[in-house]
Amino acid sequence: MPEHDPGRSSPLEILAVFLRLGMTSFGGPVAHLGYYRNEFIERRGWLDEAGFADLLALAQFLPGPTSSEFGFAVGLLRAGLPGALCAWIGFTLPSALIMGGLGFGIARLGHLAGAAWLHGLMLVACAVVALAVWTMARRLANDVPRGALALAAAGMTLALPLPPSWGQLFAIAFGAAVGRLFLPGDARQSVLPFAPRVPRALAIASLVLFAVLLTLSPILAATTGSNAVRLFDGFYRSGSLVFGGGHVLLPLLDAVVVPKGWVSQDTFLAGYGAAQALPGPLFTFAAFLGVAMQVLPGGLVGGAVALVAIFLPGSLLILGTLPFWSELRRNQAMQSTLKGVNAAVVGLLLAVLYRPVFVSAVFGWHDFAFAAAALILLRLRMPPWAVVVLGALGGEALARLA
Repeated sequence: MPEHDPGRSSPLEILAVFLRLGMTSFGGPVAHLGYYRNEFIERRGWLDEAGFADLLALAQFLPGPTSSEFGFAVGLLRAGLPGALCAWIGFTLPSALIMGGLGFGIARLGHLAGAAWLHGLMLVACAVVALAVWTMARRLANDVPRGALALAAAGMTLALPLPPSWGQLFAIAFGAAVGRLFLPGDARQSVLPFAPRVPRALAIASLVLFAVLLTLSPILAATTGSNAVRLFDGFYRSGSLVFGGGHVLLPLLDAVVVPKGWVSQDTFLAGYGAAQALPGPLFTFAAFLGVAMQVLPGGLVGGAVALVAIFLPGSLLILGTLPFWSELRRNQAMQSTLKGVNAAVVGLLLAVLYRPVFVSAVFGWHDFAFAAAALILLRLRMPPWAVVVLGALGGEALARLA
């Protein structure tokens, strides 16, 4: 293993490294971290074990895409803000282009309800979400108090007579309050094993910009009536509230695009299923939705707006939090609150597994058996892209049985 190198890299080197990772990192955020460990510790010596663990803790602490935030932080430490941008572009661009192209094709195929291959992808999405619920529950709600909190959050989301986005916000706020009051903190007493290299003025400005955009974009969306502003607002808020991994995007983005008629439910779930087959971050599902919109802006502009909006909150939070991370992780009140939020997120995903995923995809025992078989294949570690391909082919076979 190479000796740890605390030095700097050029932005172009960062871009080349992350572009290769973006084209080869299959398997979701947990697998991405395995690729990162091999690349940054064993191959290049950019981080030691302690540095890797601390950056991972920071990325998991903040809302947003864990693996993308981790990569953004590595680029920031190695080459400053240009390096961070190059890391994001390299890791995101390959899957964003593919998802955008898929969205473009689907948008021009017209109404897809009843397409057999589409139904197969929806059943794969059902299996993916079920596996995500199981995996996250074992990690984030694996005791009685947090399990009960997750079930309560799921019940609230399904039962309260609120718009989906408000119900989800209420469940997250409920989880934060319960965690702060009743769940013990477990912050470690440690400091970062490397220099953050982010000026505090830039960090504070990033946090202020994060808060300003989160506060003003809903007001602008309501007052201007512009679909582009509404698109930015919905995807920015979704990126600001995703705790626990990319799968939590599903209920948030569904509430943004489906009730408005921007994207149909079947197209939404088909795109989500297809996203499992690609390398890179699951958040590039945003590019698919932006391109596939049936109203303006749609197309290339819609895809670009959605993609930037979904990733921007996490990037601003990494910039704003890195210099203060040592102090934050010693704050037990923050740790307790985050435990409650994470348990509530498990509940949100459990609720969306039932509605809209299950009720939109499973219409009989054949469908149920198909989704269960896809779940078993994923549990047996079959590559997600292979399960997606089998899903599309199996959908055609199911149609012939019907």
